[in-house]
Amino acid sequence: MLWSAAVAGLTLAVGLGLVGVVVLGPGLLPFIAAGVLFVFAYNLELLGGRLHGDFWFALSWGAFPVLTAYFAQTGRLSAGAVAAAAAAYALSFGQRALSTPARLVRRRAQSVSGTMTFADGTQTDVNEATLLRPLEVALRAFSWGVVLLGLGLVAAKLS
Repeated sequence: MLWSAAVAGLTLAVGLGLVGVVVLGPGLLPFIAAGVLFVFAYNLELLGGRLHGDFWFALSWGAFPVLTAYFAQTGRLSAGAVAAAAAAYALSFGQRALSTPARLVRRRAQSVSGTMTFADGTQTDVNEATLLRPLEVALRAFSWGVVLLGLGLVAAKLS
């Protein structure tokens, strides 16, 4: 069932891309090919998983969609689009750096315990909550920040 949904979704995405080629021209074809490559290489961990790391995640699920969407809307790339893609890369890389250890604690740790001793001699307990709290707060801030950035861009375009 999951494979069927994945194949149907990818087929639909490629089909929409090919409709875009009719409108924009063949310049969209490299984006379609790269998109298919990213989906298979990342999700199936092809090439021994070399394309399944933080760099490739940020590139394929952060920067690439921004460049593709910009090109699909304008038929060209610009310095502004590259800067926006770099920002999406940075946000995706940061999100991954936060979510990976949070997922490790949530899914794999049976227990977490310890004590942190400060320079002045005071101590505080270290547990699952103290490890997860800053990660989850930062991830929540990323989520809201991206939504608010999007709203700001729409508002700027409409004004």
